[in-house]
Amino acid sequence: MQIAYTMAQGRGDTDQILHQLSQRLLAAGHSPSGVVQVNSERSDSCRCDMDVQVLPKGPVIRISQSLGENARGCRLDPAALEEAVALTERALQTGAEILIINKFGKHEAEGRGFRAVIGEALALEVPVLVGLNQLNREAFFEYVGDLGIALAPDVDTLEAWAGAQLCQPLSHTMSAA
Repeated sequence: MQIAYTMAQGRGDTDQILHQLSQRLLAAGHSPSGVVQVNSERSDSCRCDMDVQVLPKGPVIRISQSLGENARGCRLDPAALEEAVALTERALQTGAEILIINKFGKHEAEGRGFRAVIGEALALEVPVLVGLNQLNREAFFEYVGDLGIALAPDVDTLEAWAGAQLCQPLSHTMSAA
């Protein structure tokens, strides 16, 4: 049972690193399941749109909702998140080699979101890699105990870990991908 996590400091950095990793895995002929987040800047707002790509070849789902410029609440669209969760569950059942989840976030900390999918992957002995932030770090460790392996927020490091889990090193010739 393998679960690893990574935490980058900059806003959206973890998302970019996990997206790059997923692209490398796909280019190498692997079939990762899960979701990676791609943020799109908006010209009419200081906040970005948040989209997730369902892996390996699923749809892109907008998981943010526009609440207006002065809104202070959470912009996550729970229905869109649950759609991504359902699609990920289906993909996991079709033989995933590795599960990548963009973030162990508030919903996962509260027992919702991708939490059950992560548990199912671990029960199926599918390696799991999640993005993590300081806000939900304590809840993550309450969930996984001492099983979580810290990985540097670097796509080459994540690729090496994924290659080890997949029992074959991935080619670093794709580093420019």
